Amino acid sequence: MGISRILRIKEVKEVTGLSRTSIYRKMAAKEFPLAVKLATQTVGWRESEIERWIESLQPASQAVSTN
Repeated sequence: MGISRILRIKEVKEVTGLSRTSIYRKMAAKEFPLAVKLATQTVGWRESEIERWIESLQPASQAVSTN
């Protein structure tokens, strides 16, 4: 396993299109990769984990039920 780049919140928001609140809400619900602690008040996310999360998302066309 190679070294994964660490993304800060600004980059995670840009890549995912989610707000800071949504990211932390999804983390709390275990629906988003957990942040890693970098320093006392600094966290980041492994780029590889964010990429896997994005790839796991269901296409919008499949998410809409046609009942």
